[in-house]
Amino acid sequence: MQVGITLTGARLRLQGRDILAPLSLSLVEPRIGIIGRNGSGKTSLLRLMAGLVAPTSGEVLVEGRAPQDRRAMLANLGILFQNPDHQILFPTVGEELAFGLRQIGHSQAQAEAAVTALLAAEGRSHWFSANTHALSQGQRHYLCLLAILLMAPKTILLDEPFAGLDLPTQARLARRLKALPQRLITITHDPVAVADCDRILWLDAGCIRADGPPAVVLPGFTTEMTRIGEVDADTDLAD
Repeated sequence: MQVGITLTGARLRLQGRDILAPLSLSLVEPRIGIIGRNGSGKTSLLRLMAGLVAPTSGEVLVEGRAPQDRRAMLANLGILFQNPDHQILFPTVGEELAFGLRQIGHSQAQAEAAVTALLAAEGRSHWFSANTHALSQGQRHYLCLLAILLMAPKTILLDEPFAGLDLPTQARLARRLKALPQRLITITHDPVAVADCDRILWLDAGCIRADGPPAVVLPGFTTEMTRIGEVDADTDLAD
């Protein structure tokens, strides 16, 4: 799997300040983790890669194409947000899962057949008519993942995928993600969540502080977070 996501001098400036310094990256590895403390620019980078915001300067390409056309991106890029309620649009599971397929030209019957087959394969046939808001947070998170998988994108962006989930739900989701053939790019502040990745990017104040395998990057990140935690970690808010 190559091509992936390419950033060439991609910079993001909002309200008169740089959120992301010009970044030039080629993201092609099967499992990539992007770590950093809160406010480091992780979510802004995800939004930039997803085409939810445009770079102030420079270029972002997903599989060789600009990501702003979300409909065209459905086969190339999926996004699993931290809060499933920011992603779910429809009252029933069947409608939610069928939506993306309808967007790319499937008939209603074709979409429903694909949804029925997926739910059966996942052991969740009984979900089809279920109210989406009657599901637990973990189940809604899983529903969002299933909606992405129906599109079979080449890359999936994961925004703090385990936040707010209890340990059994985290374990189930981790197993499901590990088995996926797609490229996964995980945005997190938790080094444990990306310890098995092929490549780690440490983002700090909108810049890449380190880039390499977990064994090289994570010890330095953990040491720095421990150091910050031993002093007043919020003093920078007064600047």
